[in-house]
Amino acid sequence: MKKLIHSELLKLRLTINESQNINRHPIKIILHNIRSLYNVGSLFRTADSALLSEIVLCGFTPYPPRKEIEKTALGAVDTVPWSYYEKIEEAILHFKNDGWKIAALELCDISRNYNLLTKEDYPLCIILGNELTGVDNYVLDLCDFALEIPMFGVKHSLNVSVAGGIAIYAALESLKK
Repeated sequence: MKKLIHSELLKLRLTINESQNINRHPIKIILHNIRSLYNVGSLFRTADSALLSEIVLCGFTPYPPRKEIEKTALGAVDTVPWSYYEKIEEAILHFKNDGWKIAALELCDISRNYNLLTKEDYPLCIILGNELTGVDNYVLDLCDFALEIPMFGVKHSLNVSVAGGIAIYAALESLKK
């Protein structure tokens, strides 16, 4: 076993130009009222690695260009399509009208385990909410279902960028089955 060096990794990755013209996975993430620019940047980087269709930024979620986002995104703001909606309701309605299913990543009284997605759940938008308050109840009312990451310890939540990464890769695995 040998760790790959940068030049070897580059041979395995898309170029920026290739990333602009490739079919992307039918998964979007909607970031609603995320406070931390670093969490936003981290989610851009994860979205790039998973070749997501888009990141949708809503409410007071910061959006590029911002040096704090770019610091953790490491260039992914240039490779991941993104849009901004002031009101999340408009984004949800737009994507539902285009045939996308909307799932909140949230602990709810009725939710599905994050790794139990089916082919009928795609194309899929996953909503990630505020770091302190999560996905608002009025947003949950607009969702088709909720996904839950089980918590086995004392704490009842994960950092939003960590939770987003888990849900994104579980959605990719379910899509490929």
